[in-house]
Amino acid sequence: ARPLVERLRFEWRPGTPLPEPRGRLEFRQVRDEGEILGLMTEVLDGTLDGHSRHDLLSMSPEEAARKHFDGELAHYRSPREWWLVGTLPSGEPVGFVCPARNDYGPIIGYIAVRPAHRGHGYVDDLVSVATRFLAAQDVPRIRAGTDVGNVPMARAFERAGYANFERVVTMVW
Repeated sequence: ARPLVERLRFEWRPGTPLPEPRGRLEFRQVRDEGEILGLMTEVLDGTLDGHSRHDLLSMSPEEAARKHFDGELAHYRSPREWWLVGTLPSGEPVGFVCPARNDYGPIIGYIAVRPAHRGHGYVDDLVSVATRFLAAQDVPRIRAGTDVGNVPMARAFERAGYANFERVVTMVW
């Protein structure tokens, strides 16, 4: 086995100030599986996620998105109606976030900004809406994770009041 990626695990707890909505994006539910798969495929361009980059070595972006969807998102215990697309006032999607519940509790299961909109801080809008949504359900904590190398995502979680509580190394054969 060899190391694939080191991940940071973050946690938000009640009593931590909620990130303020920034008001730059409007949010709507993901329309259907086709829309989320299309967005997941698009955001693989330039991704900093180690697992996705590894998948792209042996499969197309469409195949990698489908693998991730079928292997993780399809198994969340929460309704898909929780998944949100952040749009500009014109309706153009900027990114998406999947607040969810897995077998261990409430999580931010997937979050991404479309390549054309990266570098403008929209990730903060996405983290804020997901955190506020889950916190409104009186949860004991919200967990999220990102790779050590995904510095923009790690900083967004920190700005939103998430604490890094663990590091995990993923190995591959």
